[in-house]
Parts: sequence; C-alpha cells; structure tokens
Amino acid sequence: MTVPFLELRSAYLELQGDLDAAYRRVMDSGWYILGREVESFEREFAGYCGARCCVGVGNGLDALSLILRGYGIGHGDEVIVPSNTYIATWLAVTQAGARPVPVEPDPATFNLDPARLDDAITPRTRAIIAVHLYGLTADMDRINEVARRRGLKVIEDAAQAHGARYKGRTAGALGDAAGFSFYPTKNLGAFGDGGAVVTDDPALARRVATLRNYGSERKREHEVKGSNSRLDELQAALLRVRLRRLDEWNERRRARARLYASLLAGTRLSLPSEPPGTEHAWHLYVVRAAQRDALKRALEARGVDTLVHYPVPPHLQPAYQELGLGEGALPVSEAIHREVLSLPMGPHLSEEHARQVGAAAAEVAARA
Repeated sequence: MTVPFLELRSAYLELQGDLDAAYRRVMDSGWYILGREVESFEREFAGYCGARCCVGVGNGLDALSLILRGYGIGHGDEVIVPSNTYIATWLAVTQAGARPVPVEPDPATFNLDPARLDDAITPRTRAIIAVHLYGLTADMDRINEVARRRGLKVIEDAAQAHGARYKGRTAGALGDAAGFSFYPTKNLGAFGDGGAVVTDDPALARRVATLRNYGSERKREHEVKGSNSRLDELQAALLRVRLRRLDEWNERRRARARLYASLLAGTRLSLPSEPPGTEHAWHLYVVRAAQRDALKRALEARGVDTLVHYPVPPHLQPAYQELGLGEGALPVSEAIHREVLSLPMGPHLSEEHARQVGAAAAEVAARA
C-alpha cells in the first residue's frame, strides 16, 4: 500500500457540491475581479482570525512584501527574519528593497529564538518577521516585547498556520500584521494561488489595498507606484467554502499528529513539539533524524512518500550569496535542514495510512 504525502483531490470530492455551487455563482455573476466574493471572504477571514481587516492579494509572498511596502519599509532598512524558513520570507524583504537579517531558531520548536533578537537589531532595523513554521506559532509574547521595547513592527508569516492558536488567540492577530498564503497545499488552500494580509490597522489595510491594485484607490487615478496582486473572485468564493471547514479539518490533522506521537514515542526520532499555550495547526508533521536521507529512502521503499521542508536554508541558496553567509555561518539552521523529514499529513490521511507510516518509521528508526 502506497501512502501519498498529500492528496489534494479528496478536498474537492468532499466539498464538491458546495464548491461547484460557488463556481457557478461566480461564473453567473459576470464579475471576476475585486467583487462581492472577495469582499465577503475578506470580512469572513478577518473575523475568523479575530482581526479588524483583511485584504485579499495574489499570493503569500506578495502579502508579506505589500505589508512591508505599506509600512514604508524599503531601501536602507533592515528586517529581522528567521534563518530557518522557506525562502519566500526573505524574498519579501528583498522585494520591498530592504535587507534580511537572519536570526537562528530555537532547536526545540524550529521557530525564531527571541533570545537572539537584541543582538541582531541595529539602528536600521524596522521590523521582525515571525514565521509560524510548519503550523506552530512562534513565541509571540517574547517577540512582541522586544519589538515594543525597540520600536519595531512585528509581522507574522502565517503561510503555514491557518487556524493555529497561541494563548487562545488565532494566528493572524498576534502581531501588527500577518501575511497568509492560500497555495493549494495549505490548511486553507485555494485551487490556485492566493494570499491575504490581515491586520487590526485600517490605515495599513487601505495602503495594501491601494498597492495591490496598481496604486489606485479610484479608477484611473494612481496615488502610488503599485502592483497587480489581487485575489480573484473565483478563488475567494472557493476559499469561503473551505473556511467553513477549516477547524474541523485541522482537528483531523491533530488526531493524526497524536497518533504519530504515540507510534513514534521512544524511537530515535526527534518529534515535533507543542509548547504549553500553543495549538499546532499541523500543516506539516516534521521529524528530525541524524540519518535523514537514509530514513527517507527506507520509508519510500516501504511505500511511504515523504518530503524535506527544506533541504537548503536561504542563506546557502545562490540567490543570497551577496550576504556573504557561507557554510557554518548559521549552524543551528544548517543542522535542522540536514535532518528534518516531513511525514504524510493532511485532513484526508486515513488512520490506516497513518498507522502504516508510523509503524514503518518506528521500524526504520529502530534499525538505525
């Protein structure tokens, strides 16, 4: 029996009636850009996150870069970023014209270590981007405390954390603003690209809404140099359907995570943590193994599909050679990237498949 890493078609099949009705509603309307569906989704998703405002944009990368631009962050500025993250976090900073300054993670959570922030802040620092990696919220109280003390903005990269919670609050309302991705694999995934900015700051929301639409608030009038980054009506309509099931599907993920934890307890694998006060969204279930590549090959030989998130940290990518951060510059992140392996996870992962994965991983780890 082969266990796929993630099966996307099942999401459509479970919601087919409602999704097809949403599709027909949009197609029959004759209005396909920045209409009622986008407005309704923005209102509903802001409410879900516990925030005042939401602005639908083209993708998660644009969401982060538009937040930075909305705050006037650009050339000559520095932005703190986690060294252990997907490269999109860094790309948003450079797209805005600023310089990313990496900070190492807490090895227990893989998220940015607040204890390292003060040493990375300079007079040019304007903001901190906190990534909720794999669906686990960062240590936001400590990050916000540093930011308040140093006069910095806190931006959540919540691309993997739809529905994650921190001390009773939902990801997206834990800092000054948050960027979300609705890439199809996300917990709240569209059927194409999409993203959103969520914030309690109406002024920022207006600036982002202007920037996403060619820098225009009124047709044919362009107040600033904007871009074209708009969540389209069809994706918004489909996301509205999926948003209604997000909590239920996240609970399915949590059930599979609990099962993995019980099956893999006592093995040589390092299992993901869920600190007190957090509620993991389990976008990914990531274990850590000293012999990661051998584990991956052995699991695939047993019919288990796995992925690596991520094999090469941003500072070692050719795109960021100009920062001069070579091998050994960020050892905590480099070790993590050598050792992490993502097991199958999703709301449509059956208990039978999860047990097969857990048993196979435990068997391989015992022989390592």
